[in-house]
Amino acid sequence: MAFFLLRKHLLREAVGLQLNAGALFYLVGAALLIALFWTTLYGLVGEYRNIFQKSRLTELIRLARVSFLGTVVIFFALLLDDEGVNSYHAYYKTFSSYYLLHFSITAVLRTWAVSSVQRLVRQGTIFFPTLLVGSNRLAMATYTDLLRTGKHLGLRLVGFTRVGSGVDAELAQTLPASGSYQQLPNLIRSLGIEQIIIAIEPSEHQRIQEILNLLEDSPVRISVLPDLYQILLGSVKVNHIFGTPLIEIKQDLLPIWQQVFKRLFDIGGASVFLLLAWPVYVFTALMVRSSSPGPIFYRQKRIGRNGVPFDIIKFRSMYVDAEKMGPALSSDHDPRITPWGRFMRKVRLDEFPQFWNVIKGDMSLVGPRPERQYFIDQIVQIAPHYRHLHRVRPGLTSLGQVKYGYAENVTQMVERLKFDILYIENMSLAMDFRVLLYTLKIIVEGRGK
Repeated sequence: MAFFLLRKHLLREAVGLQLNAGALFYLVGAALLIALFWTTLYGLVGEYRNIFQKSRLTELIRLARVSFLGTVVIFFALLLDDEGVNSYHAYYKTFSSYYLLHFSITAVLRTWAVSSVQRLVRQGTIFFPTLLVGSNRLAMATYTDLLRTGKHLGLRLVGFTRVGSGVDAELAQTLPASGSYQQLPNLIRSLGIEQIIIAIEPSEHQRIQEILNLLEDSPVRISVLPDLYQILLGSVKVNHIFGTPLIEIKQDLLPIWQQVFKRLFDIGGASVFLLLAWPVYVFTALMVRSSSPGPIFYRQKRIGRNGVPFDIIKFRSMYVDAEKMGPALSSDHDPRITPWGRFMRKVRLDEFPQFWNVIKGDMSLVGPRPERQYFIDQIVQIAPHYRHLHRVRPGLTSLGQVKYGYAENVTQMVERLKFDILYIENMSLAMDFRVLLYTLKIIVEGRGK
């Protein structure tokens, strides 16, 4: 609304300006639509997340970037064909004035909001019940350091959990012992914990991994003390320069806008493929029917995102009752596979019905391949970190599948796991695009199983 008046002034149209009821109604409606655009843009870039732990300087820098992006969109969508503009100089003035106006008003209000929240955090009105995981001298030093430098973080330490046999005497006198670290999931629920700080020696990688596995499904923020090697590698990101250096375990694997785009791309890509490839589906279904007695499609229970089971759909590539002796993985010369099924597996034709799973939301185009609970139970005994794969939707294709291939036994499934973990820790739309291209290369070369 302010820019409407400013624009009239810049274009020398303000003199004699009169707004009747119809024009005012149109102006208010347009302003609301533009406000909706900005709110959506801020939501997609994550501006409305973690509102209690924002830094004013960081917020202003991000706001400057987002404001510029939004102004560019508004300019090309609404201002480029402005009837009152008759020179490039006028374009520059309208663009820069809109950017500065939007940034200035928003920056003032947002700085006030962040400052108000920070004041409530420092006063202790807003706080986050925090549990210290550790019981040695290092845990006590961490507690002291947080009391001295972490007041602005709003962490209210409510206790510590034992790790190992020894407990520091000073820590035991300062904080209540809440139990052993193996009880973490129950303690989080009973004490209402929102933040976990793992204060054990960074060199105890196996113990830290065990703790992270216990916290896999917990909705808490998790931070770990770094060692010098991790600091030199640049793994430690300090949001508050005078705060305790901590590695925060990443909970959101993708920015919100990438999450939205990934899901839209999944739905759009799968829908277009189903529409264009229907002759391939018909031909494949006829070949499956003629190759051996039995149904065309094969359904099997797999474990998806957050450990929720779903029915995966495939073109049947094996003879009926192939697993009457129990679940088993296929091999290169598996006698259970039909001749046509062997060809389908080489070019991944048997996976084509899973595009329907993608549209339903059970799967994504790219993500770790889903497994059966029978094999997951065996994998986690060797590699407990397999549970990390359930943080994302399983995929029709995966980095593990294109780089390693099909697994014939549990040992190979564990070996392939490192590629899926690598994908999750480096998730991005660019990574998905690379995996899809690599999958097409494998299909064209017929290097499936």
